[in-house]
Amino acid sequence: MTVMRNQASRLVLLIICLMYLIFYVDRVNISTAAPIMQKDLGLTATQLGIAFSAFAYPYAFFQIAGGWLGDRLGPRTTLALCAVLVGISTIWTGMVGGLAALFMSRLVLGIGEGPAFPTATRALSNWMRPDQRAFAQGITHAFSRFGNAATPPLIAAIVVAFSWRDSFYFLGVVSILWAVVWFVHFRNDPREHSAITPAELDGLPPATVVATRKSVPWSPLLKRILPVTLTDFCYGWILWLYLNWLPSFFLHEYNMNIKKSALFAAGVFFAGVVGDTVGGLLSDRILKKTGDVGKARVSVIVLGFLGSFCFMLPIVFVHDLTIVSACLSAAFFFAELIVAPIWAIPMDIAPEYSGSASGFMNFGFGMAGIISPVVFGYAIDLTGRWDVPFIGSLAFLLIGAMLALTCKPGKRFVDRRQSGAVPNATPA
Repeated sequence: MTVMRNQASRLVLLIICLMYLIFYVDRVNISTAAPIMQKDLGLTATQLGIAFSAFAYPYAFFQIAGGWLGDRLGPRTTLALCAVLVGISTIWTGMVGGLAALFMSRLVLGIGEGPAFPTATRALSNWMRPDQRAFAQGITHAFSRFGNAATPPLIAAIVVAFSWRDSFYFLGVVSILWAVVWFVHFRNDPREHSAITPAELDGLPPATVVATRKSVPWSPLLKRILPVTLTDFCYGWILWLYLNWLPSFFLHEYNMNIKKSALFAAGVFFAGVVGDTVGGLLSDRILKKTGDVGKARVSVIVLGFLGSFCFMLPIVFVHDLTIVSACLSAAFFFAELIVAPIWAIPMDIAPEYSGSASGFMNFGFGMAGIISPVVFGYAIDLTGRWDVPFIGSLAFLLIGAMLALTCKPGKRFVDRRQSGAVPNATPA
């Protein structure tokens, strides 16, 4: 965080980073516990896929509603409520006795997490200068990938020492504690924060943008963000593949126990931590050097899709564990280059509606989460092969690279109901 001179902003960013970490641990803990849960609850791979997808139904649709809520109520209240709901649903998951209860607990988790990232984007839009946005998105998502990486060994250790149910109880309490810290420390407007100084406000959005309560121009904004939504769907398809099935892939495809499969999965996810950070730094560096928002965002996204395709392709032909692990790690690194610039795009295009705009964008990610787990589970049951989902996902990497070229982040969204709008986004 040395690129940020604002001390108060650094602390706000750190707390948001912790939210990303906690929420992703709560989101993906089920994938590590899945083999034991599947046996304990008597579920097939298809039923397990249905349980995985339950999270994504409300998560997808609450992207839009939650982004609007974050714009209207402000990030302070919205994120505190989200964290409490995530904590309750996680604890509930530890109490389930069958598919129906598991499905319902994951639905509630999706409701809690759905508004979180668009609302966090709104908070970052208020607290970060334009030339810090990709870095901020990159580091927050790096924490989420660290959550991905830490979750397999963490959950495996708790499961072995106690039980899979205890792992959910513990993590649920942590989410509720975060809500308390957030609500006590954060302020929607940086000017209201006790630690902010006049010098630190330089370059931050004006109070009129921070405090906006304008009605959202739904149809024009959706049309403007749609190419970003479709690109995010392709990225989401790949990420859900890793989040839901990677531990089970190592466990079943290479006959590992839960500890070893968790460690291999963690190694792959750690590559994503680096990818998220590098993607944000690279995008902001291109922006500072060229002044071209489009080049800074789109070029990194295209590189991420194509690089991930190149390194995932060998999995079709190779079964050696070392080579496959290295290729999956490299593919995930490149896929995670996409995250920071694609999340910065809604702030570039529509800063006054960044919560709603990022909600529109991440709706594509949520839809991928609805469709892909069921498709993957059915494919595994049909073929008996755990590498089929990875092989079948290659096309989405090429499609995503092509769609990224249509996003146009340098073209600022103009609400035609207002006058005096600036048509093009320019860096600070």
